[in-house]
Amino acid sequence: MTPTEDELRALLRRARTIAVVGLSPKPIRPSHSVARYLQRAGYRIVPINPGHDTILGEKSYPTLAAAARDHAIDIVDVFRRSEQAGGVVDEAIAIRPQLIWLQQGVLDSAAQARAAAAGIPFVMDLCLAVEHSHLEAR
Repeated sequence: MTPTEDELRALLRRARTIAVVGLSPKPIRPSHSVARYLQRAGYRIVPINPGHDTILGEKSYPTLAAAARDHAIDIVDVFRRSEQAGGVVDEAIAIRPQLIWLQQGVLDSAAQARAAAAGIPFVMDLCLAVEHSHLEAR
C-alpha cells in the first residue's frame, strides 16, 4: 500500500529512527549523502552494513534484525540492488516498521505486495531525501 502525500508527510513527521540498509561509508555514494541529509533533518540513522563498525558516527549492524534488538526502527530505507531488495523487505516486514522505502532505481513489485499484505506502507523507486525535502517545503 503506497501512502498518499498527506499520509507520507505524517509518517515522516512521526518517525524518529531510520535504518539505512546498504549505507556506504564513502561520501560519494548516494546512500551516504541521503543518510547524512536525514541526520541533519533530525532523524537517528541506524546503518545496516556488515562490513563496517560505524558509519556517520553511528554503530553499524550486520542485519535489520540485529539493529532492531537495540533500536525501535520506524523506517527501513533500502539501498540494495533490485534483485536483493526482496530479502531485505522480508526482513523488514519481520520487524514491523512504520514504512519501508526502496530508493530510486530499486524495484520489486512482489516485495511491495508482501509489505501491503502485512499492512506496512511501502514506497518504491523514489529518493527519501528528495521526497522529504519536497514534503517539508509544502
